[in-house]
Amino acid sequence: MSDEATAEVFRRLPDLVNGDAALVRRGQWLTGCIRIDCGAVPVFVSVEAGRIAAVEVGPRLLRSVLFSIAAPADAWRRFWEPVPVAGFHDLFAMTKAGVATVDGHLEPLMASLRYVKEVLAAPRGRDA
Repeated sequence: MSDEATAEVFRRLPDLVNGDAALVRRGQWLTGCIRIDCGAVPVFVSVEAGRIAAVEVGPRLLRSVLFSIAAPADAWRRFWEPVPVAGFHDLFAMTKAGVATVDGHLEPLMASLRYVKEVLAAPRGRDA
């Protein structure tokens, strides 16, 4: 599967996240844009008080983001397996293994860490 096809999985986040009241509540203090790189394809996820307001796939000039998370498309596909192998089961496991990076303002990430991790894992086991 290509970087573009894998990045398209992120377009399903509004449906996967916004219908989960507990997850939205966990993210209620997070508002802003998160950049997620899927290989060479950037994905911009706009969050408003825990709800996914928009997902834009592809480059955007001068886009301000809170923080960014980058991993190759293959790493995201392995992360979304129903039961990921060690090293691909968690965002920080992927960074420790050297397959993902996290950059930007880390305070909003750490303040909403459980929410962000659950949003990223929302496609897990759903034919991602």
